Amino acid sequence: MKLKKLLAPVLVVALALAFVGCGNDTKTAADTTPKEIKIGATAGPHAQVAEAVAKEAAKQGITLKVVEFSDYITPDKALADGDIQLNAYQHVPFMENFNKQNNSKLVAIGKTILMPMGLYSNKIKSPMDIPAGSIVAVPNDPTNGGRGLALLAKAGIIKLKDGVGFKATPADIVSNPYNVKVQELEAAQLPRSLDDVTIAAIPMNYVQSAGLNVKEQGIFLEPKDEPLAVMILATREQDKDNATYRKIADIYQSEAIKQFITDTFKGTITSAYQ
Repeated sequence: MKLKKLLAPVLVVALALAFVGCGNDTKTAADTTPKEIKIGATAGPHAQVAEAVAKEAAKQGITLKVVEFSDYITPDKALADGDIQLNAYQHVPFMENFNKQNNSKLVAIGKTILMPMGLYSNKIKSPMDIPAGSIVAVPNDPTNGGRGLALLAKAGIIKLKDGVGFKATPADIVSNPYNVKVQELEAAQLPRSLDDVTIAAIPMNYVQSAGLNVKEQGIFLEPKDEPLAVMILATREQDKDNATYRKIADIYQSEAIKQFITDTFKGTITSAYQ
């Protein structure tokens, strides 16, 4: 009997610890979701659409804060470091290149908008009008730089080595009938370069944020089914199944967001969900 009395408190403590242990074992990903979810987006269309998504998310009890960035690299660094939980500004090849260069594990959990790159000019109306010796500007980041060169090749201004595709660099130019000089610039500076260069290959978000006129200044655009024109919603691999983040991905393809994109961008930028 005395032994039973001595064991009783021990059993109570053991059971209490067991329940605590069970509680820790059953903790889900949802438990780690911050009350305020931060989504990174570059200034312009990505941020505008993200703000519209945040308003729709609020209706579902989700607090989504849009954090604006002015360059292409920092949003992925912030996501990889856990400073933000999502970002919406890039295509898959750009994200994969960032992962490779930084040993990170970012993944796509949905699509957002279609944003074709284009060749823009304040000086000529057609790629074939380009004067010999002209300066042409392309983005200086690896993926969009190669994309810009590929677009110049599609427009007939240069010819690239076979098979290089969007990984092209200026060293891959094998034919240059117009003797153009390629200048690599930070993407955000490209719209401001139009008075100094003959042609600039500019991603659509910077076209929009700079207020360029696509119909008047755009002289050659990617087709809307171009894979690199498809923008994505990204998160860290460990959070890819987070139910709240998945709900945000669903909001991007909602009718409310499709209508917002249509009303705001008048067909220049469209939803990735047609």
